[in-house]
Amino acid sequence: MKSARTRPKYAVINVRGLVLIYVLLCILTVVFSRSFFSETLRDGRIPGPLNLIVFLTIPMVLLIFFTASVFGLFRDIIARRAGSKFRARLLAYFIVTVAFSAAPVTIITGISISEITHFWRGINTSATTAAARNFALETYSLHMEKLESLVNNTDFSPFMTPDSEAAVSGAASALPPATSGLSTSGTAMLPAADLLEGITAVQDFRQRENGTWESWAFAGDGGQRLQNPPSIYPGFIGREMPRDIDYIRYAVPVEKTLIRIISYSLGEGFDVGVGRIENETLRFEAIDSILFNLQPLLIFFYGVFFFPSLLMTLIIAISFTRRVTAPIVELTEATRRVAEGDFSIQIVARRGDELGLLIRSFNAMVQDLEKSRIALVKAEKISIWQNMAQQLAHEIKNPLTPIKLSAERVLRRWRNEPERAGEILESSMMAIIQETEGLSTLLNEFRTLSRPMEPSQSWTSLRELITETITPYGSSHPLIKFETEHIGDDISVKIDKHRIAQVLINLIINAIDAMDGKGLIEIRTDLVKKRESQYCRLSIRDTGKGISKEETSLVFTPYFTTKESGTGLGLPIVERIVNDHGGAIWFNSAEGMGTTFFIDLPLEIPPEGKQSSAANSGGEE
Repeated sequence: MKSARTRPKYAVINVRGLVLIYVLLCILTVVFSRSFFSETLRDGRIPGPLNLIVFLTIPMVLLIFFTASVFGLFRDIIARRAGSKFRARLLAYFIVTVAFSAAPVTIITGISISEITHFWRGINTSATTAAARNFALETYSLHMEKLESLVNNTDFSPFMTPDSEAAVSGAASALPPATSGLSTSGTAMLPAADLLEGITAVQDFRQRENGTWESWAFAGDGGQRLQNPPSIYPGFIGREMPRDIDYIRYAVPVEKTLIRIISYSLGEGFDVGVGRIENETLRFEAIDSILFNLQPLLIFFYGVFFFPSLLMTLIIAISFTRRVTAPIVELTEATRRVAEGDFSIQIVARRGDELGLLIRSFNAMVQDLEKSRIALVKAEKISIWQNMAQQLAHEIKNPLTPIKLSAERVLRRWRNEPERAGEILESSMMAIIQETEGLSTLLNEFRTLSRPMEPSQSWTSLRELITETITPYGSSHPLIKFETEHIGDDISVKIDKHRIAQVLINLIINAIDAMDGKGLIEIRTDLVKKRESQYCRLSIRDTGKGISKEETSLVFTPYFTTKESGTGLGLPIVERIVNDHGGAIWFNSAEGMGTTFFIDLPLEIPPEGKQSSAANSGGEE
């Protein structure tokens, strides 16, 4: 039973493929979007080559799919395939709908971006950030001036407390006198208590005899205590982070081997604030540069995120139009083939198909027509059986003549010349035996064809049966290649094993003869469904010379043969065995291309669910 599927014939990409591409697009967007936006906002330029390649790959792939789909549609229109113009009209409606849906969003987005850009350009961020930077620099300079003034006008010696190690060594008495802190002008210094604002710590370091420095005295915040002098040269000390966050330090030589480090607070969060000003300045500079690259960035953003969605919508539209029109197209094609006399066609309806009822009615009508045709064929076969009986009588009569002549010849010689009877006895007896064997073969095949057969059926693995059957022929015909990769391992049918083996042997021998002992024989199994019944479809394909159109209608006719030594009963017996199993047999053939015989054997649910996989995987016919 042939079948026409209501699925698109030229589907470039199915719904599953579209979903896969969409998921891939989402994953790539999540993975690379952070890099995309950070690079854009940080540097104010179009993303680098890696992002461009990743983001533009999917739109290009979708564009190729869309182009191929449109090309296939135009090819169908040019070839005037059924339903192509209807599909084109549906696609045009979809395109118009998509255009109407996308146009307002695109226009509104463009206007919004234009207004935002205009407003953005009206904000003088450069002047603001420059003023903030200058203010921070001026504040820093004022702190430095204040610290330098405090250092030059304050005597910190009276407030110094010896470190614990210095106290142990009796170094307290060695603290420098207050006069050591006099300014270079010789004027009196102000008391330190009046100048401590901003000063957080004062620490003296003494140089040991071995040249190293040790903490000698300290006053102020213990958190600012240093292990070593950061510098031994007078003046401001270079800042080292994170040690000097929010602090500046000044070094004052007290004696040749004594140096004083004064720590001054810039205020809590001073350096953090300066860092923020610098970071925001860079960000505003990136934003200013984005304004000049805004148009290419918008085009890139549109191509990366919006254009693929449009392409996917259009591809889905093409797939949808194909699915909508496919049942109509297949129904039209099936109707044409039925009108040409092919009653074996069946349309496979998908679940939820809106035309499912019409398709089932059509299939039922075709099967009813086929039953009527079968009834006519049976009537024809009755006539054929009558002719076959006459032909059998003729075939039996033909060998009787040489048998009779051989017997008469021996009898005549025995009567007339008994001493010479031995000269013709052997040849005459051999002729009688040969003709008798031919009659026996003819009668056995006729009996096989004509008598009712009651197959002794049992559950049999088709793979094991086929393997056992073809093994001898693989050894005896080394130039024949048997391909059995598409035979299901778990398919079992309830059959008469020996009868079906006889069918396989007959078809294999015919295939070998058609290929002159050299070629390919492919055997495969498929599971199909016809109405409420399930079948195992066994196909045997050869690469032989094929069957001519004139001989096609005579293949299963008794006593028709193209072989010199054939009886013409092999394929009629094959058909009889298949029919007795409740199955059907037919073939497709083309001269010079080969022949494929199809055998449908009914499936029943075996005990203990042995055939569960077969029942679940069969397609409908």
